[in-house]
Amino acid sequence: MSATSVPGASRSLPGPIPTIPELDQYQDQPKQAPAGKVGKTGVLEMRFVDRGDKTILRDMYRKTPLLVQQALYWDEALPTMPCVYMISTSGSVLQGDRLFLTIEMEPGSLAHVTTQSATKVHRMDANHASQLQKVVLAENSYLELMPGVTIPHRNARYYARTDITVDPTATLLFSEIVMSGRKYHDGGEMFVYDLYSTMIKAERPDGKNLFTEKLVIEPARFPVRYGGIMGDHDVFGNVILLTPKEHADAILEEIVPGRDGKVVSGASRLPNDAGLIFKVLGPESEPVKAKVRDFWSLVRKAVLDTTIPPVPLWG
Repeated sequence: MSATSVPGASRSLPGPIPTIPELDQYQDQPKQAPAGKVGKTGVLEMRFVDRGDKTILRDMYRKTPLLVQQALYWDEALPTMPCVYMISTSGSVLQGDRLFLTIEMEPGSLAHVTTQSATKVHRMDANHASQLQKVVLAENSYLELMPGVTIPHRNARYYARTDITVDPTATLLFSEIVMSGRKYHDGGEMFVYDLYSTMIKAERPDGKNLFTEKLVIEPARFPVRYGGIMGDHDVFGNVILLTPKEHADAILEEIVPGRDGKVVSGASRLPNDAGLIFKVLGPESEPVKAKVRDFWSLVRKAVLDTTIPPVPLWG
């Protein structure tokens, strides 16, 4: 392996678990393993370093149920870029899970980080699950953080927060695709989860705030089938691109917003010349993924002057 890994070492958590109002009613303890205890506090920390001939996953720490095995170099368009799959040993996100992810990009490094499959947020009858992510990009680094789709099951309560520190010369492409639920399970489970809350916050290394975006979905309290929210769409794609202004300008010129069949998409600028935000609504995951790939292709071309890999046979 190209990384140093100390899976059994004692290490403090990356940061305090935040207190947010929408989680107040979901603080009861599960009858099984208590929230945040052994086996339910997952930690994954990765640091990527430019070695000259290629970027390597120089340091890695993992604590179950989060796991990374090794970096792979399968992208023929970028053979010097490590591709890393994040794995859950529990198979899904469970009630009481507390997950922490940290990614550090050293100067000039580049990486692609994804998951081995969809993130399934399992049915819950107590407490909630959370994932806190910290992403730091140094000068001239490039990161594609593109996990698989998230599928919240019936009565799931899930909170995710992503804190980003990005140098003005660096680029981060961060995508999230959220399903309405298990659409074809037992007659359909669409928007029957209790809570889906996510927040993304970005700043410069000197602490200057760039933007904050927060999304809170509580379908039982606030129906989402209205126009201007989800309407008759079942899948939501949200893509954040933090990149120098000249790249953002070039990409925005290539985007044609509007409706393509049953898929609706569009892009707008982020505050403080931070980059772009691209959103997609669709009836199924595949057409939404296709729109995200189109945007990803524009990013690769503008920032790295190369192409994205073909759709894998298993994807």
